[in-house]
Amino acid sequence: MNHQIHIQTTLNNTIITLTDSLGNTKITSSAGSLGFNNSRKSTTYASQTTAEHVAKQCILLGIHHIDVILKGIGFGKESSLRGLQVNGLFIHKIEDKTPIPHNGCRLRKKRRL
Repeated sequence: MNHQIHIQTTLNNTIITLTDSLGNTKITSSAGSLGFNNSRKSTTYASQTTAEHVAKQCILLGIHHIDVILKGIGFGKESSLRGLQVNGLFIHKIEDKTPIPHNGCRLRKKRRL
C-alpha cells in the first residue's frame, strides 16, 4: 500500500499529514502543535522538527517508503523534506501541487474624473 505525506507550508505554519492510498489520515502534526508560538511557527527549524516528529511516528507504524506532496509558499519545504530523509524514510516521489493563479483577481473599476 502506498502512503503519502502531504506538506502544507503557509507563511504562518507548517502542517504535515500522513495518509494511506485511500486518503485516510494516519498521522498529523503541525509546528503549532509541537509548541512553537507566533512567528517561530513559520521558521525552517519548526518545519524540520515537525517533519522529524512525523517520520518517527511513521517508523513506529512500520512505514518506510512514502510519496511526498508539497503545497504552499512557505519557507519550510526543503527543510521538511530533509527532516523526513534524515530520520530514515525513503522518498519515492516528490510532487508540488502549489496552486498558481492563472489570471488573478478582477481589477478595480477605473476612476472617473
